[in-house]
Amino acid sequence: MKTFTEHLQDYTSFFNSRLPEYFPFSNGEENRVVEAMFYSVSNGGKRLRPFLVAQTAALFGIDKEESLPVAVSLECLHSYSLIHDDLPAMDNDTLRRGKPTCHIKFDEATAILAGDGLLTYAFEILNQPQYIPDSNIRSELSSLLAQSAGAFKGMVAGQMLDLYTEQNKVSDNQAETTIKHIEEMKTGCLLSYACEAGAILGKADFESRKKLIEYSRKIGIAFQIADDILDVEGNQTLVGKTLNKDADQGKLTFISIYGLEKAKKIEKELISEAKEIISSLAPDTTILQQLADFIIYRSK
Repeated sequence: MKTFTEHLQDYTSFFNSRLPEYFPFSNGEENRVVEAMFYSVSNGGKRLRPFLVAQTAALFGIDKEESLPVAVSLECLHSYSLIHDDLPAMDNDTLRRGKPTCHIKFDEATAILAGDGLLTYAFEILNQPQYIPDSNIRSELSSLLAQSAGAFKGMVAGQMLDLYTEQNKVSDNQAETTIKHIEEMKTGCLLSYACEAGAILGKADFESRKKLIEYSRKIGIAFQIADDILDVEGNQTLVGKTLNKDADQGKLTFISIYGLEKAKKIEKELISEAKEIISSLAPDTTILQQLADFIIYRSK
């Protein structure tokens, strides 16, 4: 019987092997931006978001081949956010997944364009009938992804709030609400999309979708807490990015609010709650329960 790690590694191998199919290269000088796009999206990573799409879709009879375009689209959008997050005007990072960040490998202007390219390409993939024949599903997925990534209640809004808290003092009585709001938008929205996208592909009923969203919210907060903990006590070689930056930059984090030990206690409680929520879904949610545990123990 396969372990969770083996399931994830098998899917990651499948996903990575198919990714080049989505990146045609030309001979023109403009191809440099496509090279930067592919460099960033193919640069390692555990592929948790695509894996979530595949696993939630599988609950409703959709195989990994059918869910692959949605998974690739999401990873393109996620990779765009990482490129921009690493830029000098944002987190100013030189390492991503153990390799030079896009603006270091290429240059800053190319990195900005590569991020723009991946963002727009995500929606191009979602709206091709050869990938998703049902126009209603294409429309729903596109609308949900736009909201999840956007500037009103999505990832861009979370990024803006994160930057704001670096530059402006948040009062103690607002800190807990603010950090949860940042997480919900910056990290949680795309994890929620990954879970809900699988349900949309499988035309799941309302109650099933509701449980998947609740599950995603729990693992989303736990994911961010785990990231905050890794920044403090992770192994930089395993994590693949510069550590100990949050405190230096004055970032508002779960660690800065709760302290290390309480943050660890909260993340374990969240994972337990996530597993309980998902366990009631049929036919078998074992892998999704194991994924919840993996959120805490990745790269420690």
